[in-house]
Amino acid sequence: MFPTPIQKASPFAQTAYKILLPVALFLWLLPLIGVAITSVRPAGDLAAGNYFGIPSGFAGFENYSAVFNNSPIGYYILNSFKVTIPTVIGAVALSCLTGFALAVYKFKGNLVLFFLFVAGNFIPFQILMVPVRDMTLRAGLYDTTVGLVLFHVAFQTGFCTLFMRNFIKGLPFALIESARVEGVSEWRIFRYIVLPLMRPAIAALSVLVFTFVWNDYFWATVLVQGQHAMPVTAGLYSLNGQWVAAWHLVSAGSIVAALPPVAMFFLMQRHFIAGLTLGATKG
Repeated sequence: MFPTPIQKASPFAQTAYKILLPVALFLWLLPLIGVAITSVRPAGDLAAGNYFGIPSGFAGFENYSAVFNNSPIGYYILNSFKVTIPTVIGAVALSCLTGFALAVYKFKGNLVLFFLFVAGNFIPFQILMVPVRDMTLRAGLYDTTVGLVLFHVAFQTGFCTLFMRNFIKGLPFALIESARVEGVSEWRIFRYIVLPLMRPAIAALSVLVFTFVWNDYFWATVLVQGQHAMPVTAGLYSLNGQWVAAWHLVSAGSIVAALPPVAMFFLMQRHFIAGLTLGATKG
Protein backbone atom coordinates (compact mmCIF):
# COMPACT_ATOMS: atom_id res chain seq x y z
CA MET A 1 0.00 0.00 0.00
CA PHE A 2 2.86 2.37 0.87
CA PRO A 3 5.97 2.91 -1.27
CA THR A 4 9.12 1.09 -0.27
CA PRO A 5 11.52 3.27 1.77
CA ILE A 6 14.45 4.34 -0.36
CA GLN A 7 16.87 2.74 2.14
CA LYS A 8 15.33 -0.67 1.35
CA ALA A 9 15.17 -0.16 -2.41
CA SER A 10 17.56 -1.68 -4.94
CA PRO A 11 20.97 -0.06 -5.53
CA PHE A 12 19.79 1.12 -8.95
CA ALA A 13 16.71 2.79 -7.43
CA GLN A 14 18.84 4.49 -4.77
CA THR A 15 21.27 5.82 -7.38
CA ALA A 16 18.42 7.05 -9.57
CA TYR A 17 16.85 8.72 -6.53
CA LYS A 18 20.06 10.56 -5.67
CA ILE A 19 20.38 11.80 -9.25
CA LEU A 20 16.75 12.70 -9.97
CA LEU A 21 15.97 14.36 -6.64
CA PRO A 22 18.32 17.34 -7.15
CA VAL A 23 17.10 17.67 -10.75
CA ALA A 24 13.45 17.70 -9.66
CA LEU A 25 14.26 20.17 -6.88
CA PHE A 26 16.02 22.49 -9.34
CA LEU A 27 13.11 22.35 -11.81
CA TRP A 28 10.66 23.05 -9.01
CA LEU A 29 12.69 26.04 -7.79
CA LEU A 30 13.47 27.34 -11.29
CA PRO A 31 10.56 29.85 -11.44
CA LEU A 32 11.49 31.22 -8.02
CA ILE A 33 15.14 31.46 -9.04
CA GLY A 34 14.07 33.34 -12.18
CA VAL A 35 11.98 35.80 -10.17
CA ALA A 36 14.81 36.33 -7.68
CA ILE A 37 17.31 37.05 -10.48
CA THR A 38 14.88 39.41 -12.22
CA SER A 39 14.37 41.29 -8.96
CA VAL A 40 18.05 42.33 -8.97
CA ARG A 41 18.30 42.86 -12.72
CA PRO A 42 18.76 46.43 -14.04
CA ALA A 43 15.85 47.89 -15.98
CA GLY A 44 18.14 48.28 -19.01
CA ASP A 45 18.47 44.51 -19.33
CA LEU A 46 14.73 44.12 -19.74
CA ALA A 47 14.58 46.97 -22.23
CA ALA A 48 17.35 45.26 -24.24
CA GLY A 49 15.53 41.93 -24.19
CA ASN A 50 17.84 40.24 -21.67
CA TYR A 51 15.11 38.39 -19.78
CA PHE A 52 16.83 35.09 -19.03
CA GLY A 53 20.54 35.82 -19.41
CA ILE A 54 23.08 36.81 -16.80
CA PRO A 55 22.31 40.32 -15.45
CA SER A 56 24.65 43.02 -16.72
CA GLY A 57 24.84 44.42 -13.21
CA PHE A 58 23.40 44.22 -9.70
CA ALA A 59 20.48 46.56 -9.10
CA GLY A 60 18.99 44.89 -6.05
CA PHE A 61 19.24 47.92 -3.76
CA GLU A 62 17.72 50.22 -6.39
CA ASN A 63 14.86 47.84 -7.24
CA TYR A 64 13.88 47.00 -3.67
CA SER A 65 14.12 50.59 -2.51
CA ALA A 66 11.97 51.65 -5.47
CA VAL A 67 9.37 49.08 -4.45
CA PHE A 68 8.96 50.72 -1.05
CA ASN A 69 9.49 54.33 -2.15
CA ASN A 70 7.42 54.40 -5.35
CA SER A 71 4.49 52.19 -4.39
CA PRO A 72 2.20 51.66 -1.38
CA ILE A 73 3.36 48.06 -0.96
CA GLY A 74 3.79 48.55 2.78
CA TYR A 75 0.11 49.52 3.01
CA TYR A 76 -0.84 46.48 0.91
CA ILE A 77 1.15 44.19 3.20
CA LEU A 78 -0.66 45.70 6.19
CA ASN A 79 -3.97 44.98 4.46
CA SER A 80 -2.89 41.38 3.92
CA PHE A 81 -2.20 41.03 7.63
CA LYS A 82 -5.60 42.57 8.40
CA VAL A 83 -7.24 39.90 6.24
CA THR A 84 -5.04 36.90 7.00
CA ILE A 85 -4.70 37.02 10.79
CA PRO A 86 -8.46 37.29 11.57
CA THR A 87 -9.13 34.57 8.99
CA VAL A 88 -6.65 32.20 10.64
CA ILE A 89 -8.10 32.87 14.09
CA GLY A 90 -11.70 32.55 12.92
CA ALA A 91 -11.28 29.43 10.76
CA VAL A 92 -9.13 27.55 13.27
CA ALA A 93 -11.38 28.46 16.23
CA LEU A 94 -14.54 27.36 14.41
CA SER A 95 -12.93 24.16 13.16
CA CYS A 96 -11.81 23.25 16.68
CA LEU A 97 -15.42 23.46 17.85
CA THR A 98 -16.97 21.73 14.84
CA GLY A 99 -14.24 19.08 14.71
CA PHE A 100 -14.77 18.31 18.40
CA ALA A 101 -18.54 18.03 17.98
CA LEU A 102 -18.31 15.79 14.90
CA ALA A 103 -15.60 13.58 16.37
CA VAL A 104 -16.93 13.12 19.91
CA TYR A 105 -20.72 13.23 19.71
CA LYS A 106 -22.67 10.46 17.99
CA PHE A 107 -25.98 11.78 16.74
CA LYS A 108 -28.28 11.22 13.80
CA GLY A 109 -27.03 13.10 10.81
CA ASN A 110 -23.44 13.27 12.02
CA LEU A 111 -22.00 11.96 8.77
CA VAL A 112 -24.36 14.08 6.68
CA LEU A 113 -23.26 17.21 8.49
CA PHE A 114 -19.63 16.19 8.14
CA PHE A 115 -20.04 15.62 4.40
CA LEU A 116 -21.59 19.06 4.07
CA PHE A 117 -18.40 20.56 5.47
CA VAL A 118 -16.27 18.42 3.17
CA ALA A 119 -18.41 18.97 0.06
CA GLY A 120 -17.58 22.65 -0.03
CA ASN A 121 -13.96 21.77 -0.79
CA PHE A 122 -14.97 20.10 -4.06
CA ILE A 123 -16.79 23.10 -5.52
CA PRO A 124 -14.65 25.03 -8.04
CA PHE A 125 -14.45 28.50 -6.55
CA GLN A 126 -14.51 30.13 -10.01
CA ILE A 127 -18.18 29.24 -10.51
CA LEU A 128 -19.01 31.02 -7.25
CA MET A 129 -17.52 34.32 -8.38
CA VAL A 130 -20.78 35.96 -9.52
CA PRO A 131 -23.07 34.84 -6.65
CA VAL A 132 -20.46 35.64 -4.00
CA ARG A 133 -19.86 39.08 -5.49
CA ASP A 134 -23.61 39.77 -5.64
CA MET A 135 -24.06 38.58 -2.06
CA THR A 136 -21.31 40.87 -0.77
CA LEU A 137 -22.80 43.80 -2.69
CA ARG A 138 -26.25 43.25 -1.19
CA ALA A 139 -24.79 42.80 2.29
CA GLY A 140 -22.75 45.99 2.00
CA LEU A 141 -19.49 44.05 2.39
CA TYR A 142 -18.08 44.55 -1.09
CA ASP A 143 -14.69 46.27 -1.25
CA THR A 144 -14.17 45.90 2.50
CA THR A 145 -11.66 44.01 4.61
CA VAL A 146 -14.48 42.57 6.73
CA GLY A 147 -16.17 41.06 3.68
CA LEU A 148 -12.94 39.42 2.54
CA VAL A 149 -12.29 38.05 6.03
CA LEU A 150 -15.81 36.59 6.38
CA PHE A 151 -15.58 34.98 2.96
CA HIS A 152 -12.21 33.35 3.66
CA VAL A 153 -13.36 32.13 7.08
CA ALA A 154 -16.42 30.50 5.50
CA PHE A 155 -14.37 28.78 2.80
CA GLN A 156 -11.46 27.67 4.97
CA THR A 157 -13.59 26.27 7.80
CA GLY A 158 -14.66 23.25 5.71
CA PHE A 159 -11.13 22.02 5.12
CA CYS A 160 -10.11 22.86 8.69
CA THR A 161 -13.07 20.91 10.08
CA LEU A 162 -12.07 17.86 8.04
CA PHE A 163 -8.54 18.08 9.41
CA MET A 164 -9.58 18.69 13.02
CA ARG A 165 -12.24 16.00 13.07
CA ASN A 166 -9.78 13.37 11.85
CA PHE A 167 -7.18 14.55 14.34
CA ILE A 168 -9.56 14.41 17.32
CA LYS A 169 -10.79 10.98 16.21
CA GLY A 170 -7.28 9.68 16.86
CA LEU A 171 -7.09 11.00 20.41
CA PRO A 172 -7.65 8.54 23.34
CA PHE A 173 -11.41 8.61 23.93
CA ALA A 174 -10.82 7.14 27.42
CA LEU A 175 -9.68 10.58 28.57
CA ILE A 176 -13.05 12.08 27.69
CA GLU A 177 -14.99 9.21 29.24
CA SER A 178 -12.99 9.45 32.47
CA ALA A 179 -13.69 13.17 32.70
CA ARG A 180 -17.40 12.59 32.15
CA VAL A 181 -17.46 10.00 34.91
CA GLU A 182 -15.93 12.60 37.22
CA GLY A 183 -18.73 15.02 36.32
CA VAL A 184 -16.66 17.45 34.23
CA SER A 185 -18.78 19.55 31.89
CA GLU A 186 -18.43 19.16 28.13
CA TRP A 187 -17.02 22.65 27.74
CA ARG A 188 -14.32 22.03 30.38
CA ILE A 189 -13.49 18.71 28.70
CA PHE A 190 -12.94 20.55 25.45
CA ARG A 191 -11.06 23.43 27.07
CA TYR A 192 -8.77 21.57 29.45
CA ILE A 193 -8.41 18.07 27.97
CA VAL A 194 -8.92 18.07 24.21
CA LEU A 195 -7.68 21.54 23.28
CA PRO A 196 -4.17 21.14 24.74
CA LEU A 197 -3.78 17.90 22.78
CA MET A 198 -4.76 19.72 19.59
CA ARG A 199 -1.84 22.15 19.65
CA PRO A 200 0.13 20.39 16.86
CA ALA A 201 -2.96 20.36 14.63
CA ILE A 202 -3.70 24.01 15.42
CA ALA A 203 -0.14 24.96 14.50
CA ALA A 204 -0.29 23.01 11.23
CA LEU A 205 -3.65 24.50 10.26
CA SER A 206 -2.52 28.00 11.17
CA VAL A 207 0.43 27.75 8.78
CA LEU A 208 -1.68 26.25 5.99
CA VAL A 209 -4.51 28.76 6.26
CA PHE A 210 -2.09 31.67 6.60
CA THR A 211 -0.36 30.58 3.39
CA PHE A 212 -3.60 29.98 1.48
CA VAL A 213 -5.15 33.31 2.39
CA TRP A 214 -1.98 35.39 2.10
CA ASN A 215 -1.30 34.06 -1.42
CA ASP A 216 -4.90 34.44 -2.61
CA TYR A 217 -5.15 36.54 -5.74
CA PHE A 218 -8.48 35.56 -7.29
CA TRP A 219 -10.82 36.69 -4.52
CA ALA A 220 -8.62 39.68 -3.70
CA THR A 221 -9.36 41.01 -7.18
CA VAL A 222 -13.02 39.91 -7.27
CA LEU A 223 -14.14 41.28 -3.91
CA VAL A 224 -11.86 44.31 -3.56
CA GLN A 225 -11.32 47.29 -5.85
CA GLY A 226 -9.99 50.16 -3.75
CA GLN A 227 -6.49 50.42 -2.35
CA HIS A 228 -7.88 50.87 1.16
CA ALA A 229 -8.59 47.12 1.44
CA MET A 230 -6.45 45.60 -1.33
CA PRO A 231 -4.06 42.81 -0.24
CA VAL A 232 -0.50 42.70 -1.47
CA THR A 233 -1.13 39.99 -4.08
CA ALA A 234 -3.62 42.21 -5.89
CA GLY A 235 -1.64 45.38 -5.27
CA LEU A 236 1.52 44.27 -7.04
CA TYR A 237 0.16 45.53 -10.35
CA SER A 238 0.75 49.09 -9.11
CA LEU A 239 4.48 48.48 -9.56
CA ASN A 240 4.01 48.46 -13.33
CA GLY A 241 4.34 51.70 -15.21
CA GLN A 242 1.53 53.16 -17.28
CA TRP A 243 3.00 52.08 -20.59
CA VAL A 244 5.82 49.68 -19.73
CA ALA A 245 5.71 46.58 -17.53
CA ALA A 246 8.38 46.99 -14.87
CA TRP A 247 9.03 43.30 -14.32
CA HIS A 248 12.12 43.93 -12.22
CA LEU A 249 9.99 45.88 -9.71
CA VAL A 250 7.15 43.37 -9.84
CA SER A 251 9.64 40.56 -9.16
CA ALA A 252 11.13 42.48 -6.24
CA GLY A 253 7.65 43.14 -4.85
CA SER A 254 6.78 39.45 -5.24
CA ILE A 255 9.82 38.44 -3.21
CA VAL A 256 8.88 40.92 -0.49
CA ALA A 257 5.27 39.67 -0.47
CA ALA A 258 6.42 36.05 -0.15
CA LEU A 259 8.55 36.66 2.95
CA PRO A 260 5.81 36.60 5.68
CA PRO A 261 4.43 33.10 4.90
CA VAL A 262 7.96 31.75 4.44
CA ALA A 263 8.99 33.23 7.79
CA MET A 264 5.92 31.80 9.50
CA PHE A 265 6.59 28.34 8.07
CA PHE A 266 10.17 28.29 9.35
CA LEU A 267 9.11 29.61 12.76
CA MET A 268 6.39 26.95 13.06
CA GLN A 269 8.18 24.20 11.15
CA ARG A 270 8.51 21.73 14.02
CA HIS A 271 4.85 22.06 15.07
CA PHE A 272 3.68 22.14 11.46
CA ILE A 273 5.31 18.83 10.51
CA ALA A 274 4.18 17.13 13.73
CA GLY A 275 0.57 18.29 13.35
CA LEU A 276 0.39 17.52 9.65
CA THR A 277 1.73 14.01 10.16
CA LEU A 278 -0.62 13.19 13.02
CA GLY A 279 -3.61 14.61 11.19
CA ALA A 280 -2.81 12.60 8.10
CA THR A 281 -2.31 9.24 9.80
CA LYS A 282 -5.18 9.21 12.27
CA GLY A 283 -8.78 9.14 11.15
